[in-house]
Amino acid sequence: MKFAPSATLLLALAASTSAFAPVDRPAFRPSATTATSLSSTDSSTDDALPSQSLFLTPSTAKSAIDAAGGTPLYAYSLDKLDESASACLAFPNAYGLTVRYAMKACPNGTILKYFHSRGIHIDASSGFEVRRAISNGIPPENISLSTQELPDDFAELVDLGIKLNACSISQLERFGQHFAGTGQKVGIRVNPGVGSGGFSKSTTGFSKTNVGGPSSSFGIWHEYMTDGTVPSIVDKYGLTVERIHTHIGSGSDPKIWQSVALRSLSFCEMFDTITALNLGGGYKVGRNPGEPTTDLQEIGAPVADEFRNFAEKNGGRELKLEIEPGTYLVAMAGALVSTVQDKVSTEGEGSHTFLKLDAGMTDVLRPSLYGAVHPITILPGSGLDDEVGTDAESVVVVGHCCESGDLMTPEDGEPESLSERKLRKAEIGDVVVMDGSGAYCAGMSSKNYNSFPEAPEVLVDKEGKAHLVRARQSPEQIYENEVDVAEGVF
Repeated sequence: MKFAPSATLLLALAASTSAFAPVDRPAFRPSATTATSLSSTDSSTDDALPSQSLFLTPSTAKSAIDAAGGTPLYAYSLDKLDESASACLAFPNAYGLTVRYAMKACPNGTILKYFHSRGIHIDASSGFEVRRAISNGIPPENISLSTQELPDDFAELVDLGIKLNACSISQLERFGQHFAGTGQKVGIRVNPGVGSGGFSKSTTGFSKTNVGGPSSSFGIWHEYMTDGTVPSIVDKYGLTVERIHTHIGSGSDPKIWQSVALRSLSFCEMFDTITALNLGGGYKVGRNPGEPTTDLQEIGAPVADEFRNFAEKNGGRELKLEIEPGTYLVAMAGALVSTVQDKVSTEGEGSHTFLKLDAGMTDVLRPSLYGAVHPITILPGSGLDDEVGTDAESVVVVGHCCESGDLMTPEDGEPESLSERKLRKAEIGDVVVMDGSGAYCAGMSSKNYNSFPEAPEVLVDKEGKAHLVRARQSPEQIYENEVDVAEGVF
C-alpha cells in the first residue's frame, strides 16, 4: 500500500470554500394544479390555493384514513417513490454506481423492501438499523454502516457481511484490534473540513443539518489522514481500506458538494486498495415554491469527469461511486394526514386564529426542531372532491401536545417564532395534509410524548389504493415495558 499524500490532495485541502455561493434550483413541487399553500403575505388569489395535496385528493385521503382506522397517519406514494428512485439510479457515474438509501430518513420495512426491489442498497446509522434492515430481507452485504456509536456487536455484523466505515480514530482502533492481522476490509469516513447545512449558509460553523467542518463531530478530521495518524493505524493492524466516505450535510449548494467530491478523490490516492468512493447524500429537496432542489444530473456530471481524471492519473484505477440519498428518495413521497380537532381565536394585538390538529410534534418534529416549513392543504372531512371550499383564511397551525413549541407553521428557519399561513377555510373535522413529510418525520418523531401513540403508516399504490404498512400503536404498547418496583421502596 502507499500512504503518502499526493500533490492533488494538498491542493484540494488548500482550496478556499468562501467563494461558493448558493445556487437556486427549481423547487421540487406539485404542478400549478396541485401547488402548495401560500403564506399569509402572498398576493396570489384564493383560486391558487390547492384543491388537493401533492398526491392525495380528498377521496384518496379518505381511503388512506379508512385503511389506517382514523387520523393521524403517514401516507406514502408508490408513484413518488418510483420517481425518486429512478432519478437516483440515473446519477451520472464513470465506472459504476451503488445507491444506498439512508434508512434513517424513513425506516418502514415496506419502503426498505421496495428500494431493495429496485436494486438500491442500505446506508445504516446504527447497529439497530442494521438488524432492522436484515429482518426485512436486506442482504447484509448490501448494508453499509456509518455510525456515531460503534455497536458492541460490530464484529458480528461485519462477519455477517455488512460494510463498516470507521467514523473516528477510536472506532478504527477498536476495529483494528479485533481484526488485527486478518486484512479485514474497512471504510474510512472523513470530515473534509467543510459542510453544507440546509438551515445555515456557513460551511464551517454549526448548523443542525451541517455534518462537516470544524463544528461537526462526524467523521475523522481530514488532517489525521494526511499527518499519518490513520495510515499508521491501518498499517499497525494490517487492515485493507476499501472505501473513502464523506458526507457534509443537507445543504443546497452543488459547488460545495462538487468541491468536496474532488477533495474526497484525493484521499483515495492514499491507499491503492480503495475501490469505491462514497460521497454521502444530503441532496436538497425544495418542499415549497422558490426553494432549491438539487439537480442530480448537474452535480453528478462533473464528478463523473473527475473519476475519469482520477483513473487517468492513477494507472487506470476505476473507482465505483456510492451515494446515500435519504431526503431525496422519500421526502416528497410522504405526507402527514391529520384532522382539525379544534379551532380557537384570540383577540387584540398579536391575535390569531389557531387550527389545532390531532397530530403535531409527536409526528412531524421538523418545524419545532428546525423551523422547517411544510406545504399544508385543507381537504373536506367528507372526502368528497366536490366539497373543497373556496373561502380562505390566515391561520396558525399547532399540534395536540401540551407544549408551546408544538408549532406546525413557524417562521422559516425560526422554530421559536410562529407564522400565519393562508389556507382554505377549515372547520372542525376537516382533513389537513402536510406534504413533504416522507423524510425525518415518522422516523424522527417525538412519539409517546403526552402518551400519544405512534401513528400508523399507509402506502398508496399506483392505482390509488391504500395499504396499511404499520398499525397504530395501542396505549398498552406505550407502557408495556414499565416495571413495578418492589413493595416498600416508597
